[in-house]
Amino acid sequence: MKGLVQRVLNASVEVDGREISRIDTGILVLLGVERGDGQNETQQLLRKILTYRIFPDEAGRMNLSVLDAGGALLVVPQFTLAADTSSGTRPGFSCAAAPDLAEIQYASFLDLARAELGAARVGEGLFGADMKVSLINDGPVTFMLSTR
Repeated sequence: MKGLVQRVLNASVEVDGREISRIDTGILVLLGVERGDGQNETQQLLRKILTYRIFPDEAGRMNLSVLDAGGALLVVPQFTLAADTSSGTRPGFSCAAAPDLAEIQYASFLDLARAELGAARVGEGLFGADMKVSLINDGPVTFMLSTR
């Protein structure tokens, strides 16, 4: 399981021209579910994201997690993160989880995140939809986190 995490001042998701979710200060998580990922990987990645210290402390050093900073999460499913780009000029998706299994892990990730942060601090994209994601990346700060 992969999570591309970006520290944001704000982020939002639109589907069919309508905003479906928005957060202010926090982390935009683009979530890629790979073949073989299950509850273990979901819990492991969420724990890593929630405790990863990417927010500035009073000295301006990246020393605070999203939990410490009181920030929010916006979680957007993105199967292209599971692409194999090792050869050629076209990505392959044989490493990506099947859509029905990926959707289960995405929903589980959201449930676990809401249990940790509260429902008001967790926004979501729409699985399988054509989404428009907007953000103001703060820093910019972006990391690829993985369970593998």
